[in-house]
Amino acid sequence: MKKIVWIFFTVTLMSFTPKKDKKNPPKFEENWESLSNYEIPQWMKDAKFGIFIHWGPNSVAELHTDWYPRWMYLDNGIMNPQTGEVTHNKPHPAFQYHKDKFGDQKTFGYKDLIPMWTMEHFKPAEWVELFKKAGAQYVVPVAEHHDGYALYESSYTPYNAVDMGPKYDVFKALTNEIKKQGLICGASSHLAFNWNFYNQQDYFDTGDPANEIIYAPPHKPSEPASEEWLANVWWPRTKEIIDLYEPDILWFDFFLDRPEFAPYHKKLAAYYYNSGLKRDKAVVLQTKNYKYPSYPEGTHMLDLERSKSDKILDGYWQTDTSIGKNSWYYAKNWKSKTSQDLIADLVDIVSKNGCMLLNIGPKKDGTIPEDQQKILLEIGDWLNTNGEAIYGASHWEVFGEGPTKTATGHLSESKNKSFTKEDIRFTCKDGILYAISLVPPNQQVIVKYLNSSKMKIKSIELLGHKGKLDFSQSAEQLNIEIPQNTHLKSAWVFKIKGK
Repeated sequence: MKKIVWIFFTVTLMSFTPKKDKKNPPKFEENWESLSNYEIPQWMKDAKFGIFIHWGPNSVAELHTDWYPRWMYLDNGIMNPQTGEVTHNKPHPAFQYHKDKFGDQKTFGYKDLIPMWTMEHFKPAEWVELFKKAGAQYVVPVAEHHDGYALYESSYTPYNAVDMGPKYDVFKALTNEIKKQGLICGASSHLAFNWNFYNQQDYFDTGDPANEIIYAPPHKPSEPASEEWLANVWWPRTKEIIDLYEPDILWFDFFLDRPEFAPYHKKLAAYYYNSGLKRDKAVVLQTKNYKYPSYPEGTHMLDLERSKSDKILDGYWQTDTSIGKNSWYYAKNWKSKTSQDLIADLVDIVSKNGCMLLNIGPKKDGTIPEDQQKILLEIGDWLNTNGEAIYGASHWEVFGEGPTKTATGHLSESKNKSFTKEDIRFTCKDGILYAISLVPPNQQVIVKYLNSSKMKIKSIELLGHKGKLDFSQSAEQLNIEIPQNTHLKSAWVFKIKGK
């Protein structure tokens, strides 16, 4: 009798267990237990390719532009941003370059470059049209970089695009156009590093307390950001981006993972996620866990800078990288990657449950260089033919096969070797398997994993080519006979239907 009563009581409790109300989700609280209920929305998982945009007063220099505001003041060596340690014991090339091109850093500092960034040929509608032709599903413009200059109209700093430089809200003009043309719109913040970005010396304008709004308050190198700066500068400006521009994706650079930012990690996620709930939108917080892990798995979306994974990750993730091998911001010595290599990287990332955020570097006048446009259009042509294997697709039981290993770790992409014709990646969607040869084959394609014991294949098609392909399966492998004169460029996508 006791046993029967206990079973009834257990079932009764189970029947009254509250269920998640997806239509009216509860507000997020500033604790990890609450934030662990966060789920990356399906629209993010379906959108595999996005555009990152680095532009600003850095571009005025046209050389050494990535960290130009920092490097132009490094007169005694290269400083490690994490430790403050100085190495090489000689000035950075940008130091003398600035003196020769613009003048002494005491009388003509970085702040004096800002009025020269005018963006006179900036046409946001044309930009977004290009992004759509490239096949991008989302766009993440930089809202403010390490330099402390806001590309939007800010209430907290006079160093913003409305008061200095273009004299209008270029960030708003671009984000409005992104949303108008139907793409997902994000924003990136790199302000956390502003505290330790500049070399503050009395013989530079960075050492003048009157300029601390842009160069940060005077402090020792590598000293943690003060509670006052975090509370009165970083946090209000971060909230301002969220409140005024309503980004669906909010991307953060390194230094947010520093220990002094820990009190804001839960606060930021809860505030941002709840801002999305207010407008009935599931939003995405993208952060790094580089040196000081800050966000537990399942509370955000992991971003890997210029690096990839060597395996399928459980959580959906992103690689952010640049078309430029050597730069994020436009520079006269910009060296572009090839569209073929970028497409292969995109496929490799998608096969491992990730997506790619690809950066462009516009010129100071607001134009996108022709070589970068060409690469974007070539990627778009490939996606127009092969997008069914990418958009809305998921990883399979294995990511693929082949001899080329993927380097891992922060900024590891330069260690990667080029893919070969033997490197195959898999994606799947709606019961269809896609086997993708990362390098166009010139002879029979062999896929060892798809042997006769793994699956029985009904038909194989090559996207972009009419007609079914001849193939054979053995206990060892799948052999696909390739057609001649296909004129297909970049990765080849084989559409496989099973019996």
